[in-house]
Amino acid sequence: MTRTGGTTLVTGAAGFVGRHLVRLLHARGTAVRASDRADGNRELFDALGVEYVAADLTRAESLPPLFAGDVDRVFHLGAVCNFSTPYAKLHPINVVAVERMTELALAHGVRCFVHVSSTSVYGRYRGTPFTEESPQEPQDDYGRSKRAGEAVVWRAVDRGLPAIVCRPCTVYGPGCTEGAGKAFSRRTSIPAIPGCGRQKLANVRVEDVARALVHLAETPAAIGQAFNIADASQPTLGRALTLAAEVFGGTPPRLHVPLVVLTVLARLQGVIAAYRGAIPELESDAVRYLRDDYVVDASKIEATGFALRFPDFEASLATMATEG
Repeated sequence: MTRTGGTTLVTGAAGFVGRHLVRLLHARGTAVRASDRADGNRELFDALGVEYVAADLTRAESLPPLFAGDVDRVFHLGAVCNFSTPYAKLHPINVVAVERMTELALAHGVRCFVHVSSTSVYGRYRGTPFTEESPQEPQDDYGRSKRAGEAVVWRAVDRGLPAIVCRPCTVYGPGCTEGAGKAFSRRTSIPAIPGCGRQKLANVRVEDVARALVHLAETPAAIGQAFNIADASQPTLGRALTLAAEVFGGTPPRLHVPLVVLTVLARLQGVIAAYRGAIPELESDAVRYLRDDYVVDASKIEATGFALRFPDFEASLATMATEG
């Protein structure tokens, strides 16, 4: 197990996964430097007494201060994570900023650089569980930007950067307010089940994502490799939505809406949201993932000795109800 004696930098620290990761690192007694935009919510970091350094990933001049002092480990979570932002706007953060961060990490000789990507790099499900060696054929701008960001990391690895690439699937859990995981993390008003409802899902609880990132960073053999992060419970979409409604006090959806109708509604929402400068609740590209099952094989990280704390989706939701 590799421990760090210096400072651990977390970018995207004000985001959903970032907040949980910072809490975990702080609880372990790690010296953490949290970073996000200047307008990021600093309340958590102030409460924990964690150092916070504001930085804009699109501005190269704001990044060197992140590495000041004895930073020897980096968790790079900073990214735009939605299916509505066009590639031209994703590229500066999800690709160019990765280039800048890896260059700085190389220059400062960090001992471990953990890059958080996404299983969206694989694209549409092709009938067999996604493994780390599956073809990368993303079907949306977000997935293409994450694939390009990974390519940057692998080039840096070839130059000597001790990096690890992590690919979480749909992340849910306490505090989730964005992405597909929000449907299983709080009370929602989803009136109908998309399609047949029998599509299998790949999910992972946010606390387990944070734990997996730290585990891999402390596993020397993980350097230079990619790892999927997912549980193996694979609930169906209909069961997951019904259970979430029951757990959080909502009305379980009974009707089914054809995916073609949902696609039209998503496009309409997208036009309205774009006019308002917002991200729609229902994203057109996200609907594509509901056409088929979506199963992710996470046996590779399990082989390193990592065990999920929340391996079962239904049991996990039950704990969220009692915690909430």
